[in-house]
Amino acid sequence: MSLDLRAIARAVGGECLEHGVSARTPVDGVAALDGYVVAGSSDFVTLLIGPPAQLRARLAAGGDVTEVTTRAVYISSADDDELRAMTAQHSMTAILGATRIGPAWSAVGADTAADPAIVDAALHARLSALIAEDQAAADRIVTTGTKVLTQVARRGGVTAVIAELAHRIDGWAVLLDPHGQLIASAGAGRLHVDDAVAAALGRPVRVRHPGIQVHQVGSDRDLSGYLVIATRSRVISRSRDLASQSAALFDLLLRTRDPSLTEHLGREALLGVLLEGGPAATALLRRWGVRESGLTAFQFGTRTRTIDPEPLVARWFDELSIEHIFVGEPGRVRGFLPDHLSEELAARVTAFTPLGSGTAHLGLGLPAPAELLRRSAIQAQQALDSAIEDGHKVLRYTELPTVDLVLGALGGDGSAHLSAALDDLRDARGEHGALTETLRVFLAENGAQATSAARLGIHRQTLISRIHRIEHLTGLSMERADDRAAAWLALRALGITLGR
Repeated sequence: MSLDLRAIARAVGGECLEHGVSARTPVDGVAALDGYVVAGSSDFVTLLIGPPAQLRARLAAGGDVTEVTTRAVYISSADDDELRAMTAQHSMTAILGATRIGPAWSAVGADTAADPAIVDAALHARLSALIAEDQAAADRIVTTGTKVLTQVARRGGVTAVIAELAHRIDGWAVLLDPHGQLIASAGAGRLHVDDAVAAALGRPVRVRHPGIQVHQVGSDRDLSGYLVIATRSRVISRSRDLASQSAALFDLLLRTRDPSLTEHLGREALLGVLLEGGPAATALLRRWGVRESGLTAFQFGTRTRTIDPEPLVARWFDELSIEHIFVGEPGRVRGFLPDHLSEELAARVTAFTPLGSGTAHLGLGLPAPAELLRRSAIQAQQALDSAIEDGHKVLRYTELPTVDLVLGALGGDGSAHLSAALDDLRDARGEHGALTETLRVFLAENGAQATSAARLGIHRQTLISRIHRIEHLTGLSMERADDRAAAWLALRALGITLGR
């Protein structure tokens, strides 16, 4: 529900005296004073209607009667000093002086001698109608959201649903398996994920997020996982309903085998062979039916969820009668195509006008022989990142300014020499991991420690320790401008951009 005490006060023309219950608390119902016996959820509040004398008697009764009464909100057309003092004394929020009661009030007009019972009945009817209309509107929003989530599930699976859910609840969402391992998340940093795991498994949560909820995915006997959400909105009932529907949808998605997944993983593995280069890449392309001696890397992507890039690329490749040497990732597609068809793909992207909002972008690398495709792939990624940032529909690597052209002019040996400056940051598997990412974020934030630590989801002291280790391993000082520039160039030579 979105109808809170402030909205109620405006609707009936009364004044909200905020004592025990916040004026921002949503309203879930209206009841007569003499029939109210049980307080509902602390997240909502009930409006109580009745004569001031009846309220006085309940507040003077003490015990459970008084406690239950003060947890609700008294609303009345009456307003005098005695009534105000009584509600303040018992820390009970009240809305007094309600004058806009509706058609029933019009019958008695401004007649102060009107039967109080008639006035209370008219006020009760007015409030019941307001709450019913608000509930109907909330139900329509949840129904529409559920339909959209179902459509998104058909198109993008678990990842797309979790992203859409986080957007609709104005917060973050984390999907975990029964053991608390992360399946997917949206809008959540590392601290959020840690707290989601703690909340799902009943452990202490380090940071109390407003509106955090845990929804079981599947039944107790056949558990698929947990959906944990946190919303910034005060309207938690709507987010609860959407999350509940999403949990049922996730249960279905997690139990449904996706035949396209095998193909996707296969193409991803094949693309990995091409990026490794050498004779194995050439032999693979021949077996794949690709006879061209060279290929051009491309990356096609968008920032909006209204465009699904992989089906678009598949359709364009079918129109150009070329093999699907690409793999889809969230928001983008990366792959290779014959050199002479790169402009054909660029023309299709330029002419593409999506329905609604959003723009698609294409980055193209330089042509490369089959055994040396990694460099072209890095160039395509840099071109796409710049295209998205600067708003170009199509951007070729040769059109990139400054650093990219410098790196291109250096050639393979020069770029390799630059990137070697960061070799000691590789992890035990020989890959660039946490230290390299820390360096990238630190440089992207211009050395701002608090912002960098927040982006990485780590404590500021942990960030400082990592920077000291980076300096020790590389021999570069982050306090020197020349060393920071060298580190930046080394990252770019590795194909890592500093984009925020």
